[in-house]
Amino acid sequence: MQTDNLRLETLCSPAIWAEGPVWLPEQDAVVFSDVKGNRMFRWQRSGEVSLWRSPSHYANGNARDNEGRVISCEHGRRAISRTEHDGSVTLLVEKVEGKRFNSPNDVVVRSDGTIWFTDPPYGIVSDDEGYHAHSQVIGCYLYCFDPASGQLTIAASDLQRPNGLAFSPDERLLYVADMSIVDFPTLGRRQLRVYPVEGRELGAGRRFAEVAPGFPDGFCVDNRGNLYCSCADGVMIFDSQGQTRGKIPVPERVSNCTLGGPDGNELYITATTSLYRVIIG
Repeated sequence: MQTDNLRLETLCSPAIWAEGPVWLPEQDAVVFSDVKGNRMFRWQRSGEVSLWRSPSHYANGNARDNEGRVISCEHGRRAISRTEHDGSVTLLVEKVEGKRFNSPNDVVVRSDGTIWFTDPPYGIVSDDEGYHAHSQVIGCYLYCFDPASGQLTIAASDLQRPNGLAFSPDERLLYVADMSIVDFPTLGRRQLRVYPVEGRELGAGRRFAEVAPGFPDGFCVDNRGNLYCSCADGVMIFDSQGQTRGKIPVPERVSNCTLGGPDGNELYITATTSLYRVIIG
């Protein structure tokens, strides 16, 4: 993919640690988290920036469900919440088998309405992005939650530090970032992994791509199957076979990205303090 002619725009810089961008077509806007600031912002394509929620319970990753509501991973309440159309917030799930999650980190909603999310410990290791606490579960799992039935399933248990996740265009595959190199420098991973989706669980995973410099955090997938993945100094682009096709340099450490805009070709990037945009086609 040709990236030399891509122009990076700085849209706003209101955050301490910007994360979890989600495109809301009904509002012609992007909502994103400031995890360490315990708040969320909305940037509208008109250029207006506003405070969307404060406090946010240290929300991190966000996704749009099939009815246009925002699903959020809250570090503070160690839970998954949903923002209703009237602005009220519903707590969807906060425990697995009676035990609190670590700190749900990133989330994606499948076309059948199920909510898939990762649960590393980053919100409980200190008070910077949540509240310091001991883990109540053994491991860092990837979960599938059905809000219609209330059923919660451990979809994958072989990830050390699962983070960002996204489905392939046909939803037969789920890509997951494992950034365990941060906590386990000699044995950890800095890779994207891919799993076949088997109902509400995942089949055997495999390495999809290595991400460096830094490690993979959040990412997104376009309708052609290309992956746009955060790294230390930009956004790496991989095709559906895991081959590197380009890189978008960003002057701050990138946390996440999402596609949006009226034509779906605007890549919105959260990086440290800022929200950026690149028109990719």
